[in-house]
Amino acid sequence: MTLLIGNMGNGLLLVILLSALVLGFAALYLIWQVALKNKSRKIISDAESEAEVIRKEKILQAKEKFLQLKTEHEKVINEKNSRIGQAENRIKQKELTLSQKIEELQRKKNETDSLRDNLTSQLEMVEKKSEELAKFHKQQVEQLETISGLSAEEAKNNLIESLKEEAKTGAMSYINEILDEAKMTANKEAKRIVVQTIQRVAAENAIENAVTVFHIESDEMKGRIIGREGRNIRALEAATGVEIIVDDTPEAIVLSAFDPVRREVARLALHQLVTDGRIHPARIEEMVEKTRKQVEEEILEVGKRTTIDLGIHGLHPELIRMIGKMKYRSSYGQNLLMHSREVANLCSIMAAELGLNPKLAKRAGLLHDIGKVPDDEPELPHAILGMKLAEKFKEKPEICNAIGSHHDETEMTTLLAPIVQVCDAISGARPGARREVVESYIKRLKELESLALQYPGVTKTYAIQAGRELRVIVGAEKVNDKEAEGLSFEIARKIQNEMTYPGQIKITVIRETRAVNYAK
Repeated sequence: MTLLIGNMGNGLLLVILLSALVLGFAALYLIWQVALKNKSRKIISDAESEAEVIRKEKILQAKEKFLQLKTEHEKVINEKNSRIGQAENRIKQKELTLSQKIEELQRKKNETDSLRDNLTSQLEMVEKKSEELAKFHKQQVEQLETISGLSAEEAKNNLIESLKEEAKTGAMSYINEILDEAKMTANKEAKRIVVQTIQRVAAENAIENAVTVFHIESDEMKGRIIGREGRNIRALEAATGVEIIVDDTPEAIVLSAFDPVRREVARLALHQLVTDGRIHPARIEEMVEKTRKQVEEEILEVGKRTTIDLGIHGLHPELIRMIGKMKYRSSYGQNLLMHSREVANLCSIMAAELGLNPKLAKRAGLLHDIGKVPDDEPELPHAILGMKLAEKFKEKPEICNAIGSHHDETEMTTLLAPIVQVCDAISGARPGARREVVESYIKRLKELESLALQYPGVTKTYAIQAGRELRVIVGAEKVNDKEAEGLSFEIARKIQNEMTYPGQIKITVIRETRAVNYAK
């Protein structure tokens, strides 16, 4: 019994403990739930506070953006209003001006109407007076016919005949005065135009030779260029058509050829071979062919650049190529491209001074020596050949005529032709523009003077202006004026038949009579 009671007491105690434990857990759970709810409320409250702050910031930013946009909009509106106000003011001003003009026109119309009425009345009076005058004139004529015994027609014929002679004499005198004055004015104006044209063009002088000197770094390279038993130099000469002279001149090789294009191809090919270092016949042929294509491209580029610089458009591609080839041609030492550019600028300036088309003149000046650079080079004067080429490539007739007649080989039919001829002479005759070998130059001048001295009556001869003019002084007692003219023609014909010279030579025969006495 005691054991049972003891066991029951332990069970009750265990139940009580379990109940207390359950109640403790329940109380802890309730306390945890209460704390959790409080924390959640705090988090929600903080979140709501933060959201409210963010909302207020965003509202504030939106208000600031709105104010900024409103300010910009108001600024744009104010500018538009200002422009509209200015436009309205201009319109009002124009309306006021138009109103004033309308009033002025109306006033002038009224004045014109009144003036017309006055003129009408005056014309009526004049007609009446004319009728009265005609009647009076008829009466006077009848009285004069009665007194003189001649009819009015006979008297008029007599008067006309007498006035004819007087008019002829006066007209001839007047014509002579006009001609003299025109000659003086024309000479003065022509000199002014030529001088101004020359002053406004300052072209550089480019002198070309028949040889090109190729510089090398050391004389050891000469042996490689010559090659074994001379095979490299022979291959280079055969490929380029240029004579290559390798002598004792230090660090230099001479390329000799009359054709500047060949010389340029040889120079560039040799430069690339020396730079590359591989020099043998196959490589030489390959490099020369490549260089020849490069030179052709350079020729086209030079032609295009020249036409662009001068403002000339619409040229045929073949003409542009020929202009580029001028860079590698020379005429008596003067580079042909520089000469043609200079002539083009001179023609443009002179045509503008004379009131002609400067663009057309510049085009003709650039193309005037195009006959010197064709590929086939037939046996024709370069002026005629250039004219045929221009006609072939559809240039205007006045340009073709200017090209063909700039050495008087065809008749000049336009005012453009003498301008091109004069500008060509200006460019060629400039001191230093052209150069010949000194010995041949002096020899040609001496031959000119000696040729003219052979004629009877000639006392002195002078070759001047670089051989472009020959002045022949004759004795007044041996040669008369008519013979002097014939002598000039004979000397010119003999020079044409026996001498070779650039351009043309002017032969001037001078005959003067002097009477000398001494007062003692």
